Amino acid sequence: MRIEFHRWFKKRYKKAPINIRRQFNERLFIFEKSPFYPLLNNHPLTGNRKGQWSINVTGDWRAIYIWRDEDAVIFLDINTHSNLYG
Repeated sequence: MRIEFHRWFKKRYKKAPINIRRQFNERLFIFEKSPFYPLLNNHPLTGNRKGQWSINVTGDWRAIYIWRDEDAVIFLDINTHSNLYG
């Protein structure tokens, strides 16, 4: 799987606490091997985020991405649930 990161994602990632960055890296490793592994709670979004998908990073943090094609994704954002959807 090819994974890219939008500049907005990179900016938010750098500002995230170190423990969140570590957790995201662990989840990304799982995502690369098995995007729909249950721990990730990978699911499509609705409303104004229709066409985007979300994975759990921690209980409150999410990473949002889109599929470029069947073998490539672009991560768009990472933040807390309330900041992303509130």
